[in-house]
Amino acid sequence: MTAPAPGPDLLDTARREFNRAMARNIKGLGYFTSPAPVLGISPKEVLIERGTMRLYRYRPRVDDVYRVPILLVMATTNRGYIFDMVPGQSLIEYLLDAGFDVFMLDWAPPRADEKALTLESYVLDFLPQAVARVAAETGESDVSVIGYCFGGVLSLLWAALEGAGKLANLVTFTTPVDFSRMDMFQAWADRRFFDVDRLVDTFGNCPGDYLYTAFDMLRPGTRATTIARVYEGLHDDEYVRSFRMFDRWATDILPLAGEYFRQTVKLLMWENRLANGTLELRGRTVDLAAITAPFLHVAARHDHIVPTEASAPLLGMVGATDKEEVVLKGGHVSLVAGGNAVKRLWPKLNQWLGVRST
Repeated sequence: MTAPAPGPDLLDTARREFNRAMARNIKGLGYFTSPAPVLGISPKEVLIERGTMRLYRYRPRVDDVYRVPILLVMATTNRGYIFDMVPGQSLIEYLLDAGFDVFMLDWAPPRADEKALTLESYVLDFLPQAVARVAAETGESDVSVIGYCFGGVLSLLWAALEGAGKLANLVTFTTPVDFSRMDMFQAWADRRFFDVDRLVDTFGNCPGDYLYTAFDMLRPGTRATTIARVYEGLHDDEYVRSFRMFDRWATDILPLAGEYFRQTVKLLMWENRLANGTLELRGRTVDLAAITAPFLHVAARHDHIVPTEASAPLLGMVGATDKEEVVLKGGHVSLVAGGNAVKRLWPKLNQWLGVRST
């Protein structure tokens, strides 16, 4: 006996699936052969280029600007173009259109001869130099500082030690202070197994690939799941475009200066000195209660890199009377960039800063 011939419905289904697979493969070929997306294109001027340090000033887009300028402080592990992805999805463009004078402290890979840079180098050298240049450029004595992730940690340390008389407002996004609650990072940096001295003494600077792997381990199944979703969504040009933007940023991990990385692991991850009030920089104890300028912290409800528990003590530690914490829907990255940020974080930031920047 012979099997019955396929019915017309089955043939139509097979034909549709074949055509869909072909279209997906053609899209995939275009994906792999097309150039990487161009990001961070808002016009800007380079004010300082000193080793790993970069200070930018963005060209205004409106005639009437707020008196108090903004200094964005990027995390030292990542590129600052997360704030300036593409037109229409750029926090910097949004702030410029809202009438703010915007500067950014960004980072390049530390050179081999910068392996001796320390926390003090960033907090007491780089940040003060950037703040002084902002003041020189604008003629204003105070500045609003916005720090993202570990850029927020650096901003807090600077504000506590050097911010008096210079800091108009302080804003931090997804910024940890209790490093004992960074559960996954605590796991891979466990002092019983992780020899940070050997790593730094061997490589000089902590390799970016090592850090990328550490971030990837926070959600070990995410990469495979994401690739599968991209394959399924290759027919959607907007989805693919968005994925490529964020994937480029997420994989563009910077190495860290060796001594700076050693301090971060030992003083913050292992000894939790910021949370327990024993962190000292050049002999000066960091006391967040010394921060009296208006303060806003924004956390992401679904942040797998900086869990909300790691930033929860922050509001109580800062000495300002005008202070607020907001927990918004989103993850560590979607909080600050993409459609979620456009609807939630950016308007909140504009409203909060607007009434405090005249």
